[in-house]
Amino acid sequence: METLVQLLMRGMDAGLQLLTQPFYYISILFVMLLYRRQVLLERKLFHVRLHSWGLQTWRTFLGGLLAGLAVSVAVAFLGVSLSLGAIICIWVTSLILMLFHIRYLCFAYSIGLLGILQFVLSWFPNLATEGWAHAVLSTIRSLDIPALLALAAVLHFAEAVLVKLQGSSFATPLFLEGKRGKLVGGYHMQSFWPLPLFMLVPAAGGGAVLPWTPFFGGDAWSGGFMMMALPVVIGFGEMTQSMLPKEKAVITSKRLIIYAAVVLALSMLAEWWSPLTLIAALAALLLHEGLVWYSRYEEQQRSPVFVHPVRGLRVLAVLPDSPAHELGIQPGETILKVNGTLVHSKEQLHGALRQNPAFCKLEVQNHQGESKFLQRAIYAGDHHQLGAIVAPDPRDGIAARLKPVSLITLLANKLHVQKFRKDPAGEKALRSEEAGFDS
Repeated sequence: METLVQLLMRGMDAGLQLLTQPFYYISILFVMLLYRRQVLLERKLFHVRLHSWGLQTWRTFLGGLLAGLAVSVAVAFLGVSLSLGAIICIWVTSLILMLFHIRYLCFAYSIGLLGILQFVLSWFPNLATEGWAHAVLSTIRSLDIPALLALAAVLHFAEAVLVKLQGSSFATPLFLEGKRGKLVGGYHMQSFWPLPLFMLVPAAGGGAVLPWTPFFGGDAWSGGFMMMALPVVIGFGEMTQSMLPKEKAVITSKRLIIYAAVVLALSMLAEWWSPLTLIAALAALLLHEGLVWYSRYEEQQRSPVFVHPVRGLRVLAVLPDSPAHELGIQPGETILKVNGTLVHSKEQLHGALRQNPAFCKLEVQNHQGESKFLQRAIYAGDHHQLGAIVAPDPRDGIAARLKPVSLITLLANKLHVQKFRKDPAGEKALRSEEAGFDS
């Protein structure tokens, strides 16, 4: 009972510490900017927004809060502890990496890089430094890299759960240039979750002793414990043209679980035999990057889903609270007939809907290839396509150009799109234009 009271009291103190740290607020602001960027892209491509950046931020905040509490319990048994200097060192490394790409805002990259740097510094034990450089190098040398890698692994377990539960809800539909230069539909899935962690720290004379012995730290826990707050950010980014967002989220989640299990096993072995620390740090970096590149390679080898079949129009996305949403039309399904008329283009879709301005009947082919028949009244103010965003055709003439996004470009809030034009020979070509924002 005494230990529980100590945990609660020190948890409250750590919570107050968290409110005084700028990194947690920075992470929430970063998430808000990311979702605002998403909404701007949707308006640019479709003239409507499919998501609310405020609601997305709120859902992300709650998901991150619950995940942070769960991770805090897990790392309490592992015994991962951090000093204030280590926290600053990790966050500064993460922010520097973000200058190159926002997906590098991941502790697997920053901790893995610090582990490699610590190994390099071990070659120069007599390196003389002064002032702030001496403080930085001393902090890096003192980092418990195996324990930090274990923390990164547990964070990726939490990320896997969040990706499975929420990953598909943050998917943005896009018109993209396919492998053969034709427009195809796809989804950009990206989200980050700010997590508040409450870390136990060994402390001599710190009062109550833990009733368990954490894996990392050994005898350091015999003198008692303290608690400190650590804000972290976890996130993922995926691009899919070959499957539905929910399917992609499930696959990504499974791969993250395997990755986390490997890094956790290596970190525990490194605690037992220190020469494995470098291997664990390299694995955290290279395996994570390997997951990203393998996902891209897999997408290149598969056929795109969001292209129009021989008959009908393939649905790329459905606006929330629209007639299509109320009718139960799903992304990936195909609109075959509208008011008894076969449709092969957006113009034919509009014309068929105008045949009866007060009512519509649809034949839609579902994912299993079966037809379902839907009908609904049409009201003033309804979306001109009933709220169904269909896959692109060359006449749409606009596509997002995906390229690496850094912290600087995120703050600059710019978007690049590609527009199709006809060259003098009559062939379609791509012209890149500044349009305010890229993805």
